[in-house]
Amino acid sequence: MKPAAIAEFFRRLAAKNPNPATELSYKNPFTLLVAVVLSAQATDIGVNKATVELFKTTDTPEKMLALGEAGLKRHIKTIGLFNAKAKNVIALSRELVAKHADRVPREREALEALPGVGRKTANVVLNTLYDEPTIAVDTHVFRLANRTGLASGKTPRAVEDKLLKVVPDAYKRHAHHWLILHGRYVCTARKPNCPGCAVNDLCGFKGKTTAL
Repeated sequence: MKPAAIAEFFRRLAAKNPNPATELSYKNPFTLLVAVVLSAQATDIGVNKATVELFKTTDTPEKMLALGEAGLKRHIKTIGLFNAKAKNVIALSRELVAKHADRVPREREALEALPGVGRKTANVVLNTLYDEPTIAVDTHVFRLANRTGLASGKTPRAVEDKLLKVVPDAYKRHAHHWLILHGRYVCTARKPNCPGCAVNDLCGFKGKTTAL
């Protein structure tokens, strides 16, 4: 996709949704970090259902440590990989208390050093909490970037690096949210809604649908 088309692509997505945001429910920086860790290989809807009661009473690292791994598992047992995730959330809570004065760090290196926090999670946190122009590449963004010709790549990191190069600076702040939401609700995996897509004419996908 050429630069002019990419700029128009994001102009249209921005016009439809000027202030996109994560669909994960959270109360503060700590609960956002926990929610993002829990969302790996899970849906935001599923995570929100699991955390709605959890976050009412457990919204700091100390409270999470007091709840304990077994207590956390009772809240998140409906989420995939909940055993490993519970272990990581307790471990990262311990590190936040010991090394970061209970605060979620805004440095990538410090974030990625936390248990259960990889590059994608760090990108979401940096973008959502600290307004950094990071682009988190989940399955939706990876599919959409390759399908449309926006940023082709064989790995999430390759797609991320290319998106950072081609997305105009004016749109980088919200780019990953626009792409996630577009991939989640319009450019879906099995049957994309090409007739209802705002960027249909800019997209290079050869298998466009003609009707839902």
